[in-house]
Amino acid sequence: MLPYINAPFEYAAGSIGASVDELKLIATFLLSYPLAGVLKRIPDAKPYQKNLFIIAVSLFYLVGLFDLWDGIRTLLISSVGAYAIASYIDGPFMPWIGFVFLMGHMSVNHVYRQFLNAPDRVDITGAQMVLIMKLTAFCWNVQDGRLPERDLNDFQKERAIRQLPGILDYAGYVLFFPSLFAGPAFDYVEYRRWIETTMFEMPAGTDPSKYPPTRKKRKIPRSGTPAAWKAAAGFFWIFAFIKMSGWYNNELVLGDTYLQYGFTRRVWLLYMLGFTARLKYYGVWALTEGSCILSGIGFKGVDTKTGRVRWNRLQNVNPWGIESAQNTRAYLENWNMNTNHWLRNYMYLRVTPKGKKPGFRASLATFITSAFWHGFYPGYYLTFVLASFLQTVAKSVFCPLISEYMNADDAKPDFRRHVRPFFMSPDGKTPLPSKRYYDILSYLATQTAFSFCTAPFVLLTLPASITVWSRVYFYCLIGVAASMAFFASPAKPWLIKELRKRNAPAVPRTASHESLNHPMMGLPNDPGQELDDIVKEVKEEVEARRRRGSKKGGSVSFDQDIKAAVQERLAKPSGKQY
Repeated sequence: MLPYINAPFEYAAGSIGASVDELKLIATFLLSYPLAGVLKRIPDAKPYQKNLFIIAVSLFYLVGLFDLWDGIRTLLISSVGAYAIASYIDGPFMPWIGFVFLMGHMSVNHVYRQFLNAPDRVDITGAQMVLIMKLTAFCWNVQDGRLPERDLNDFQKERAIRQLPGILDYAGYVLFFPSLFAGPAFDYVEYRRWIETTMFEMPAGTDPSKYPPTRKKRKIPRSGTPAAWKAAAGFFWIFAFIKMSGWYNNELVLGDTYLQYGFTRRVWLLYMLGFTARLKYYGVWALTEGSCILSGIGFKGVDTKTGRVRWNRLQNVNPWGIESAQNTRAYLENWNMNTNHWLRNYMYLRVTPKGKKPGFRASLATFITSAFWHGFYPGYYLTFVLASFLQTVAKSVFCPLISEYMNADDAKPDFRRHVRPFFMSPDGKTPLPSKRYYDILSYLATQTAFSFCTAPFVLLTLPASITVWSRVYFYCLIGVAASMAFFASPAKPWLIKELRKRNAPAVPRTASHESLNHPMMGLPNDPGQELDDIVKEVKEEVEARRRRGSKKGGSVSFDQDIKAAVQERLAKPSGKQY
């Protein structure tokens, strides 16, 4: 750590009540703006200078500001290990070996941080979580680069690494300072296209008048204005968090004063606790995205119709989408977007054999990955498990009218499919005047349910989480149980019958859109259906084993069949790639 560098932060910390490390972390986000401006001005023809500048700034942050020598060692172990695995291991299991190594290494640090129990202290786990997303994706991209193009989908072709990068380019990618501590994460191919400036080339045939404005000979478009707007938004969210965290915090909902309020006010305060916690993430992610935009890596092309430059390549959160969400999927898909993309493209689809649609194994692997990636506090797992059941009750992944005319066995128990159509015209295209009441109730149900569901994510410990849940009478758990019981009763067939009668003639049956969507944040879309899927898979596997055994003249016991099939479905990773 540089001498005397703590002095101004200690003075400011005493004035506003924040910790020294928290203020230094915000300082790195703010300092990244002028440094990103310098980075953009390094000549495009000298990418090695950009890499050296990136590495130098990150080392200053890690050692000069935070004295994280152990942190450098941690990042070095992960990055060198991933590079070595990608270099020297050839075969379909290479990415899985890299994944196990990286997640195992991070899990050790998660456990250490949990035992340390110092939430106000900045350690390396945040940066390591971002790095894990980048390096596991790197291993998959290298593996894709070794396969014939005919075996790859469009996403894999775009991200495939045909030749391992040089050490300097790789180090620049690992230590990219605008996103070092809090993300956003991105793939190596995006970094390479940015540093080589091929990211900013316009497609053939583009009207020259629609080209984004640049300065002098730089290829990176002007990005000062969108970066400034992101910085302003980040300041606003951080200021709101600092102000409101004094009013709405863990001590409030765990204290005796909370018990003096009525049920409605307790739910309101629980909502405000979650909202205040989200403000911190809104602010941090806006600030880091802004510095990425200023460096140029946030560029996402030009809208050919309007000519406006899009800078949302690395957008990580949509605050309005979350705070106005009327269903679970809208809530989750606007939160931590880059983690959602990582889980989808490098776990959910990767455990699915080619030619098959994702099933139980994909959902289970994605859920476990998401949970382990966050850490081992019990509160995380309470939130994840309850959120998966919320998705079952309040599904919103596709047009609700489509499945109303499927067989009764195909329909899933959720309000949106069986209740919402009563507030729409029979063709499902025009909302009735009463639809506004459905929207209001959906909004209130979604927001209050997630206030309850995410409270353990804020409180972290099991005793604190159960205490707060009990103080609001477990209303969300009761609601979920009641809803699932209602749709398991004769009410469900009756609703389907009434919908068919009301909306006749039936619309044509189509494939469920649900099968085309991955679970948000690794949460299973329907836990009950996932269990049904694994039972079906196990039965099919047992029957296949018996048929093979009968052809060979041998016999295997039923118990052995079941045991072997379950072990294969749950434990054996797929060697094929999606």
